[in-house]
Amino acid sequence: MIAAMFAALLLNSAATPAMDPAAVKAVEAVAYDYVDGQLEGDVARVTRALHPDLAKRAVRSKPDPDETLALRRMSRDELIDLTRQGALKTPRDQWDRSVRVLDIAGDAAVARVETPWFVDYLNLGRFGERWVIVNALWHAKPRPAAK
Repeated sequence: MIAAMFAALLLNSAATPAMDPAAVKAVEAVAYDYVDGQLEGDVARVTRALHPDLAKRAVRSKPDPDETLALRRMSRDELIDLTRQGALKTPRDQWDRSVRVLDIAGDAAVARVETPWFVDYLNLGRFGERWVIVNALWHAKPRPAAK
């Protein structure tokens, strides 16, 4: 049984090619522009990370009776405006965020971004040499109870 598990692990690792380190760094840089730009309130940094037709969505925690599979929707302009308002602006010494590139296939990539307030799964596209976020599905984390 253990030998079968090791064989399955070897087959799975052989089937998944290693990601190009330069592409991983480029995708990470865009994801950090996205998250750090929001934490800094830096509109330019957030804007350069986003595709003009960004679709940012979250599953609604309280379903809308008029919509099956209800989603909260946000456009690029709405996210930029929230950044301008400083919605997530946080002093740097309180930053607790991470970025992990999950996969890259040609001109498509997936990354996971986490802060104390949210988790985002980002779909990125490479246009020429430039990576940008095309789609984001996010989950708001529960807020700690006020003390």
